[in-house]
Amino acid sequence: MRRYAKPIVVADDLSLLRGQTTGVVTLPRHLDWSGAADYDLDSPGRIVDLYRTVLIEATKPDDLHVFLDQAMLTRLWPSIWLPPNLRRAWEERFSTLRRAASEVPAA
Repeated sequence: MRRYAKPIVVADDLSLLRGQTTGVVTLPRHLDWSGAADYDLDSPGRIVDLYRTVLIEATKPDDLHVFLDQAMLTRLWPSIWLPPNLRRAWEERFSTLRRAASEVPAA
């Protein structure tokens, strides 16, 4: 059985991430087809959900630029569950994310 390999999309530069950080964001269907595509960014759980969804489902860099914010991504990075290959691709390109993940105190 062959598995479909979804391409990994990584931003070219974190400074291009200029997404909204407050209010409600509705993701387009190609990013969130669940029927719950409205994300209240003022709710800590929903903003993490939005970032995880966009990172996993992005099909082009513009998806990342429009919906993610550089400072917020860096802050949330350690708490976002991502497939290991996706996390590795981002951390290899951006050492600031690798450092942010390593600076989280152990529970």
